[in-house]
Amino acid sequence: MTISASRRRRAPPAVLTIAGSDSGGGAGIQADLKTFAAFGTHGLCAITAVTAQNTRTVAAIEQISAGLLRGQIGAVFDDFAVAAVKIGMLGSATAVRTVAEALEERPGVPLVLDPVMVATSGAALAGRTMTAALQRHLLARADLLTPNLPEAERLLGAPIVDRRGMREAARALRALGCRAVLLKGGHLPGRRIGDLLLDERGESWFEHARLVGEGHGTGCTLAAAVAAGLAWKRPLGEAVGAAIDYVHRAFAAGYRPGRGTLVVLDHGVQVPPAD
Repeated sequence: MTISASRRRRAPPAVLTIAGSDSGGGAGIQADLKTFAAFGTHGLCAITAVTAQNTRTVAAIEQISAGLLRGQIGAVFDDFAVAAVKIGMLGSATAVRTVAEALEERPGVPLVLDPVMVATSGAALAGRTMTAALQRHLLARADLLTPNLPEAERLLGAPIVDRRGMREAARALRALGCRAVLLKGGHLPGRRIGDLLLDERGESWFEHARLVGEGHGTGCTLAAAVAAGLAWKRPLGEAVGAAIDYVHRAFAAGYRPGRGTLVVLDHGVQVPPAD
């Protein structure tokens, strides 16, 4: 049966993730594409590195060449109207520069930058020179930076021990050039978690109960969900709120598919339709 072009479903917005591959299926490219699908967008990807990992460890990492990384990004933009970009694990200063150069040719596309540096298992996912490269080449391009507290501490070179410190850190991070910062407070003690969004309008706190267990891919999923919201033209605060709610529900419904203790999110939880 042939369906006429006029009767075909209108294509959803396309969202690009630039990140590493997780062979365990819980984080990275795999989590991003599941999240994009949950939010009703068309997922695109450019892989920065391939990892051999599971819920217990990251056994090996191999970077994709700069030429192939640039080629993936170029191929995607040549064919698709990319509505938003999410950046996750880059892994090296070379990858940072490659991605920055590729995106410089495509201004105006909303960019969510998750500065992935350490896996949940504790394995390092970034070279020593990558922090400086992020500051020099990508932070000023980001519409939203989404670090957890250890990542923010690494970017700023200073500890964050309470919510007052979170406020100071968010201001310092935004001063580095990004348009907005979502500083995730899960590493602070307490029964409730507060995530701080700072943009040109001021501060917004998002509060939620702490769930039992250690989640795998929560940061990847959150940044991808925000990017999907921006692709649907949601205001930043609304996109962030929907993303935090999605991650919380996906974590609550999560499971342990491997022999490790990490909880993998259930990306199939229902997402309210975009307006």
